[in-house]
Amino acid sequence: MLFRKLGILTIITIYLLVLAGGIVRSTGSGMGCPDWPKCFGMLVPPTDVSQLPPNYQEIYAEKLHGEVEFNATKTWIEYANRLVGAFTGLVVFATFIASIYYYFKKDRVIVYLSFLGVILIGANGALGKYVVDSFLKPGVVTLHMLLAVLVVFVLLYSIARAWSEVIKVEKIENKSTLNRLLILTLVVSTSQVLLGTQVREAIDKVIANPLFGYDRNTWIEQMGLPFMIHRSYSLLILALHVYLIVHLKKNINAEGLIYKFMLTLLVIVVIEVLSGIIMAYFGVPAYIQPIHLTLAILSLGIQFIIYLLTNSERVFKARTELSIVKN
Repeated sequence: MLFRKLGILTIITIYLLVLAGGIVRSTGSGMGCPDWPKCFGMLVPPTDVSQLPPNYQEIYAEKLHGEVEFNATKTWIEYANRLVGAFTGLVVFATFIASIYYYFKKDRVIVYLSFLGVILIGANGALGKYVVDSFLKPGVVTLHMLLAVLVVFVLLYSIARAWSEVIKVEKIENKSTLNRLLILTLVVSTSQVLLGTQVREAIDKVIANPLFGYDRNTWIEQMGLPFMIHRSYSLLILALHVYLIVHLKKNINAEGLIYKFMLTLLVIVVIEVLSGIIMAYFGVPAYIQPIHLTLAILSLGIQFIIYLLTNSERVFKARTELSIVKN
């Protein structure tokens, strides 16, 4: 079915957008385009300073807070991020249109959730504009990330409801205990992602300090409490996932879909922790930061899918409604 295929494409593009945003942040390209939606007043940004007005530094001095030296690499990184964002918006909207065609009479919850996804993507795009206008204002970046996580959850739920038509319900023992453990893992993991944005904001403050900003090897020791909490949380998250997979192994079919998702999740969390260790001990390499962020959001998505699958008879009503219609 077209909707299910579009749904998978939607999730892929959203994670690509998260990765693109991480690259923007790690390379310090957030202000590569000082205006929005255009870039230096152009639909296609310049590749050389000669393409800008002679007084461009005066024009954009206020928005760039004095950082007015044109950097083509940073400009095009930010511009590519915007292109990925625009493409993601189009895919999400196409998914919404497909939901109307396939599910308006069968399961309108899917339609409503798809529409909410469109609204949230648009709201996050508008918030992205404010991030630029506010010169990466602390707190706004965290809200931007929180909204991105919410978009992932909403669209995953709508797509999972559609796929529930063809996914077999698994028998699960001790479901109430498992649900509490899954909810705890989701809450702690989401908190860790938000703490990560606080660490990133702490890095921005260090970068702004002329004594330390150019030496990545000094960043960690300058960040203080946000980093210490974030690092300690990673150990808690790893322990939670190990305990979760042990609990799952005892109560579900080891050949089932849930168990396979859980193994995938454990691998992702281990790699994520390793990437955090690399950043802590090797001067926060720019190429590791977006990987670390994307893995964090990916793990949240898989956790949410596992929760939906373990509660399929309650949250996936589409199958029941379809069987009623057929009979």
